[in-house]
Amino acid sequence: MSAAIAAAAAAALRSQRNSIGTTSAPAAARSDLHQSFMYHPPMMLLPPAVSRYESQKRQDWSAFQQYLRDHRPPLVLSRCSGAHVLEFLKYLDQFGKTKVHAEGCPLFGCPQPSPACPCPLRQAWGSLDALVGRLRAAFEESGGDPETNPFGTRAVRLYLREVRDAQAKARGIVYEKKKRKKQYEEPRPDAMMFQH
Repeated sequence: MSAAIAAAAAAALRSQRNSIGTTSAPAAARSDLHQSFMYHPPMMLLPPAVSRYESQKRQDWSAFQQYLRDHRPPLVLSRCSGAHVLEFLKYLDQFGKTKVHAEGCPLFGCPQPSPACPCPLRQAWGSLDALVGRLRAAFEESGGDPETNPFGTRAVRLYLREVRDAQAKARGIVYEKKKRKKQYEEPRPDAMMFQH
């Protein structure tokens, strides 16, 4: 402890004792006061807690790598294509929790799914979309080239769009493509002057 800190602590302790009165203050209060001026070594800095997103991204990346190892024949990441990503997404459907009515089902197009329906459970479109986004980021963070990222291929984007549209149709929701408004530019007055 440096001399300046020790002197400041002693001065503060003296002023506290004068205001409390050493004879009338209970021993516990004096002990607490003494503890507050003792030197406490700095706490060790712990690494910052990993965010939920980062944790989920690591878990997803690990699951995809395990899928590649279990694939027959086993695949290495450098040879992975959009087709393999589609296989992985379809494989995940078996663990889905979202009921998607088939077109022949009487509940097809109903917004409220019935638990008695025999239609299969699938991965929700939003979950797949978020998963692909996390895996795309994890691929690039692990040294993959953004130009060859299998999670960003056109086939994966089209598959996600098809899943979204099919699930929306099964629930009776229509996604309409947003139309861009045409921006009307008023002719500039200086441009009109030169037109004769």
